[in-house]
Amino acid sequence: MDVATDQKPQKARINQNNLYREEIFTDMTVGSLHQLTPVKANGEPDKQRKILFIGNTQLITKQGPLPIRFPIDAKNLPQAAERFPEAMENFVAMMLAQAKEMQSREESRIIVPSSGNIKLA
Repeated sequence: MDVATDQKPQKARINQNNLYREEIFTDMTVGSLHQLTPVKANGEPDKQRKILFIGNTQLITKQGPLPIRFPIDAKNLPQAAERFPEAMENFVAMMLAQAKEMQSREESRIIVPSSGNIKLA
């Protein structure tokens, strides 16, 4: 008997203590800034939590456009726009480092054939 299939699936629930109102600002060329303003369950601003900023853009690769989203450490919208390029560059550098590390791990794996696949004449 499979215990995992006997359990009732959990319902997806919105965490009402972690709600944000999202506003999107774009220059229609490079990308967009997403401002996430914390709100209470009733929709009123929650001044106890800080506003978050997320950058959104695309990288053009040989395989086509690659969408990326990255956090921007900023206190307000003008500061987020100012910090957009540096935050994007840092995020891309981190992604490339992670990809190289994963590739390096894959290349260093040694594959040993099992003896059952070898037939002697």
